[in-house]
Amino acid sequence: MVRVTTCFPADPGVFMGKKVTVVGAGFYGATTAQRLAEYDVFETVVLTDIIDGKPEGLALDLNQSRPIEGFETKIIGRTTGLDGSGYDVIEGSDVVVITAGLPRKPGMSRMDLLETNAKIVRGVAENVAKYAPNAVVIVVSNPLDEMTALAQLATQFPKNRVMGQAGMLDTARFTNFVAEELKVPVASVQTLTLGSHGDTMVPVPSRCTVDGKPLSELLPADRIDELVVRTRNGGAEVVALLKTGSAFYAPSAAAARMARAVAEDSGAVMPVCAWVDGEYGIAGVYLGVEAEIGATGIRRVVETALTETELAGLKEAAEAVRAKQADVASM
Repeated sequence: MVRVTTCFPADPGVFMGKKVTVVGAGFYGATTAQRLAEYDVFETVVLTDIIDGKPEGLALDLNQSRPIEGFETKIIGRTTGLDGSGYDVIEGSDVVVITAGLPRKPGMSRMDLLETNAKIVRGVAENVAKYAPNAVVIVVSNPLDEMTALAQLATQFPKNRVMGQAGMLDTARFTNFVAEELKVPVASVQTLTLGSHGDTMVPVPSRCTVDGKPLSELLPADRIDELVVRTRNGGAEVVALLKTGSAFYAPSAAAARMARAVAEDSGAVMPVCAWVDGEYGIAGVYLGVEAEIGATGIRRVVETALTETELAGLKEAAEAVRAKQADVASM
């Protein structure tokens, strides 16, 4: 279930002075920057990329949309170098969203990106630690669970200040598929996915309802299983259709909502990749769970009632990602 209790202040100026950085100006990063700017709760959105001129051009374009869309947030674009040049622009950021890295191509798994994206994410994270040492970091680069662990190791930030975006996206996909299947408004559907962002994703049918009714009363078990499989393969389905690039509309919406929850210190409960230290009988791993989000990042992991099968799946997911997260320490 995604319970995003976001505050919408009558006076957008309440949150002015806040600064958010999006690293990576691909479709994902640029769309995230646009969403964050249009919220009009930040004073500044910074967009960076290593492609010369791209972030500056996108920032100029986005700024010119302000009179039309009616927001005051200023967008700043800056080209950065592999030597760390240009990163001074992120100084003082309250939130940093890391989208940098290669996207999947058809036939690729998220794990196929591990070595290449590990180098990219480590470099970014080290510069975040240097120039924005008090920021909350939201990682969206794939493979998500491993890159979140790597970002924490590279920044040496407290674990509560580094989280990954996955559960928000996976849960949104599950919700959408259920709504389409039953031909009902998405607002009437509540679902939840936990575990890893990949093969050991754990959709939680026992927490799925439609207008308050258990999903199991509305769909047969085999059809629910098919929707679970489609959710687990949701990213690959988009990649296969696009043929070049990967999903960015839904992922950017999820990352932006997480960043907003941090800026507003809202306490919104969202499914995210967070450090688990004893919850569900699991410890010492970044894993997809529900968590309360505020200005310090993860305030607390929120344990929810699971069936024995769902809990077993969550523990299996934890062990599957634990070894891979340990491997990234040397990358």
